[in-house]
Amino acid sequence: MSSAARREILVRGRVLAVANQKGGVGKTTTAINLGTALAAVGKRVLLVDLDPQGNAGTGLGIPPGQRRHTSYEVLLGQCPLEQAILSTSVPGLDLVPATVDLSGLEVELADDPRRALRLRDALKSFRHPCDYILLDCPPSLGLLTLNALVAAHAVLVPLQCEFFALEGLGLLLRTVERVRRIHNPMLEIQGVVLTMFDRRNNLSEQVAADVRSFLGDRVYRTVIPRNVRISEAPSHGKPVLIYDVRSAGARAYAELAGELLAREREAA
Repeated sequence: MSSAARREILVRGRVLAVANQKGGVGKTTTAINLGTALAAVGKRVLLVDLDPQGNAGTGLGIPPGQRRHTSYEVLLGQCPLEQAILSTSVPGLDLVPATVDLSGLEVELADDPRRALRLRDALKSFRHPCDYILLDCPPSLGLLTLNALVAAHAVLVPLQCEFFALEGLGLLLRTVERVRRIHNPMLEIQGVVLTMFDRRNNLSEQVAADVRSFLGDRVYRTVIPRNVRISEAPSHGKPVLIYDVRSAGARAYAELAGELLAREREAA
């Protein structure tokens, strides 16, 4: 980790983009539950929802009517990041929510030469005490994900154990490299986490082996299983660690948080 990155982290916390351009791989689920697990061990976490679907707010029990200020207004420069923060039912975990308004942002900022830097600019003046800022990205490599990659110190990639997993991962890695070269030389791959892993399915085992062969130690040892409690929890507006702390899904996210913190200590 560079000295410049260390200085930024001391000021505003470690910024991790949770990104994958493929949908349905568990980005929001990972962001919510990893944030909850980090908060449970005393870390101060801010989750910034950059997905127009706004599922992070739903998964944390915050209805649309309570999302008075959102990431859309932050990216347009209409309000500071601090003003958009909402407390959640999870102690230590705050949220900047999103609404469908975000879907029009790319058009609204089409003529802005700094359109890819909007989130980074918003974070420069941010002084809310945080240890981690998690950026929940939409399932695309458009302007919203680009803003996250430009603003982040590192990328956490949830990767579903399916046939085309490596194909999509290659595209994301090339995008990360372009962002590093043009906008953000500090950007790194923090890790890849395998999601929706089914030990009864030979394909899951094969995909896991292929990804580990391709990326080596960048792939987390912890895998997130295909688990009914993980699927049920968002409909109750709760992270799975609160919905059913004894479930296999909750245990996996707790282990992921522990492994992430161990990696962070080694990199410091």
